[in-house]
Amino acid sequence: MAKIFLMAGAAFGGLSVAAGAFASHALKAQLSEKSQQIFETGTKYQMYHALALILVSLLLSRAEGGEGLLTLAGYAFMAGIVLFSGSLYGLSLSEIKWFGPITPLGGVAFLVGWGCIAIAALKSSPIS
Repeated sequence: MAKIFLMAGAAFGGLSVAAGAFASHALKAQLSEKSQQIFETGTKYQMYHALALILVSLLLSRAEGGEGLLTLAGYAFMAGIVLFSGSLYGLSLSEIKWFGPITPLGGVAFLVGWGCIAIAALKSSPIS
C-alpha cells in the first residue's frame, strides 16, 4: 500500500501544479475572480493532501502498528481530493451549484484521514 499511496501522492501533486498553472494562464481571462479563488482553493487542498499521501506512504513503510488506520487515512485523503478539490474545480469551471454540497463530503474525508493518522500514532511504537 505504501507504494500506491506514494504514487498517488506524486500524481495528485503534479496534477495540482498543472491545474494551478492552467488556471492562472489559460483560464484567467475566462473565470471571474470568485471562480479563480474557488479553483485556487481546490489546488491548494489537493497539494496539501498529495503531500499527506506521501506522509502516509512513509509512515506505512516504517509502521510497527496502526497499518490499518494508516491505510484508511490514505484512502480517505484520496477520496477527499476527488470530492473536495474535484467539486471546487467543477463549481468554478461550470458554476453548477450542485457541486457545492459535495465539497463538505471531501472535507469530512480529509478529517477522517488526519484522525486516522492521529489514532495510529497513539497505537504505534515510537518511530526511531
